[in-house]
Formats: sequence, C-alpha cells, structure tokens
Amino acid sequence: MGFGVTYSGDKKARTTLVLATTNNGKVEEFKLLLTDFDVEIKGLREFGPIPAIKEDGKTFEENAVKKASLTAKALGLPVLADDSGLVVKALDGRPGVRSARYGGSSDRENNLKLLKEMEGIQDREAYFMCVIAISAPNGSTLVYQGKCDGVITDELTGSNGFGYDPLFYYPPLKKTFAQLTTEEKNRVSHRGRAMAGLRSEFNKILVWLKQKTTLD
Repeated sequence: MGFGVTYSGDKKARTTLVLATTNNGKVEEFKLLLTDFDVEIKGLREFGPIPAIKEDGKTFEENAVKKASLTAKALGLPVLADDSGLVVKALDGRPGVRSARYGGSSDRENNLKLLKEMEGIQDREAYFMCVIAISAPNGSTLVYQGKCDGVITDELTGSNGFGYDPLFYYPPLKKTFAQLTTEEKNRVSHRGRAMAGLRSEFNKILVWLKQKTTLD
C-alpha cells in the first residue's frame, strides 16, 4: 500500500491519518488537537469492515500499540490509536484497561457500576491515563502518554464529553470533565497531555511516517 495522501487544488499532498476508533467523540477531539497541521483525520467509520482487534493487553500501552499496528497493516495507512481509561485507587486500579467495557456496552452502564462500587468509600482519588501509539503500515510505532489526577464524584454531573467524564472531578478547575468545554478539557486532560507531546514533534512524525512507509 502507498502512503495515504489526499490532494487539494494546488496539488499539495496531505497526510491521511486514521484514528483506530469508531467513537465520534474521540475523532472530534483529535481533529481539534491536530487542527494546525496539514493532516486529514479519518475515523474507522469511513472505511469498510476490518478484522476485529481483541484488546487483551495488560497495560494501556500494550492495547494502544496493538490497535495502531494491526489497523495500519490492515488499511495500509498510518494509524493513531489510543488506549485510555480510569484508574481508581480504592478499587485496586479498576476499571483500568477494562474501562470501556467495565459495566456493559454503554457509558451509562459503566458510570452506574462505578457509582455502585464506590458507595461508602471515602478515598475517591483517581486518575485518567492515556497512551497514544502511532504506527506506519510496516509496524514501526511511536508512543506518547499523559495522566490527569482527579476525584470520583458521588453523582453524575455535566453533559459534555463521554465515558466517565460526568464522574471525574478535576480540582484545579472545580468542575467535572463533563462540565468543561472540549477546548478546556483538551488543555488539561490525559489525552490532551499525551497529545501535547505528540504535537510538539508532529512535523517530525509526518516525515518519519513517510520514511517508514513501504511503497508498492
């Protein structure tokens, strides 16, 4: 497969970067985070079916690297994948790498299970962790990570964001993630911090991807 590019009227090549997710919320966040770069972001919903990737890693990094590398190989395009989740101190790290499927198949089910498990618990310290992996079709991969500390609330608060955002209170701003605008969240979140590292090197990453991509 060739390196993924699209062309504007002036024939300037733009790198196509695929996000290994069908979550439209994540796609929109990443589009905002990379808006300053000459890159076209696409989610998996824009492609045909690809083999399901089992997220069976024991760490966020293992899952992110697996998703990015296998999806890049399947599509023949550069792929960015993140594995992120909520780590709660009082629950021995749960939900952790199982954050997306902790209580069921929906955000509401996950949040209700977390609230149930946290009933009567005083120590409500938690953190969000994000590991971003970006892979070329030949399997070469770079990794970035970010962390954000907070507190689990005792009720759902706010209507923005997704996942556990309504239960994750961020003390410096005195709001849950679900009460923040997307721009505010991106400045302080685990994903925003991981992306800050990636953004600082993104022009070099684009060159690296071209060098690592094997042309037909």
